[in-house]
Amino acid sequence: MLLEITHDTCYSYDPNVEIAQHFAHLKPASLASQQVLKTEITVNPNPAWSTENVDSYGNICTFFSLQNRHNELLISAKSLIQTNSDSNLDLKPLDTPAWETVREYFRYHSNTKWDAASEFLFTSPFIALRPEFSEFARANFTSNRPILESAIDLMRRIYSEFHYVTKSTDIGTPALEALNKREGVCQDFAHILIASLRSIGLPAKYISGYILTNPPPGQARLIGGDASHAWASVYIPSVDSEGNLGHGVWCDLDPTNNRWGFESPGEDYVHLAFGRDYGDISPIRGVIHGGADHILDVAVTVRPIEQ
Repeated sequence: MLLEITHDTCYSYDPNVEIAQHFAHLKPASLASQQVLKTEITVNPNPAWSTENVDSYGNICTFFSLQNRHNELLISAKSLIQTNSDSNLDLKPLDTPAWETVREYFRYHSNTKWDAASEFLFTSPFIALRPEFSEFARANFTSNRPILESAIDLMRRIYSEFHYVTKSTDIGTPALEALNKREGVCQDFAHILIASLRSIGLPAKYISGYILTNPPPGQARLIGGDASHAWASVYIPSVDSEGNLGHGVWCDLDPTNNRWGFESPGEDYVHLAFGRDYGDISPIRGVIHGGADHILDVAVTVRPIEQ
């Protein structure tokens, strides 16, 4: 599937901003599930200085500096992505190791084999490991149950028990509060799923991106009417012929839409960046001097291109 993504962000300031430094995660990278054909970011007013690099996770980061006074900032990211739904992995949920075995694999002891997924086991700025999350997960992670079967079941439980309510939370809402309210948005559901998995000793990471939405029959696709999306991913170690665990794969889980899959939940998804939680890969963050009050407006359009 060929998808064109436009992500426009506009800040209006009062009073003027005198000087600003900004850091953005708005450019996707090519992966097994997607090929980036084109991606670019334009900034108005024109930055005095701009650079691009890759962070420790492989995400593309853009840094830019504004040295002139301004009362408005427009950041427009546009990408053309070729996605595919054919995963090279043929791993069935029931064939994955028991979740307790995975937990013990990551439990520290002498001569522990290091696995890079260990980084996604711990508390992070937006995810606290609390007994409430562990208790929530235990209903699905019963004794000796395969890890992927359990994780998919937990994802489906969030999908069925929680209510998606626009603007019911914001970025500052703790995941525990969203768990107790049983409502939120995709970011909350991803954080809840990740916190539940980590609280029982399983690695999980946060993914930001986009999903193609279809307008009602007979209605045109709204320009700017989509939104960025977020979901989670759980780590599944491999098992050798002797039953030993080793380097494995990540499986994406989208509790907002009840979708899952290796490499991607589907060809209608586009990966933008991943990290421990939202804080690692927020679309834009920075420091400004001035602009005590501001209004933020974000418009996202995901559009299929006829081939």
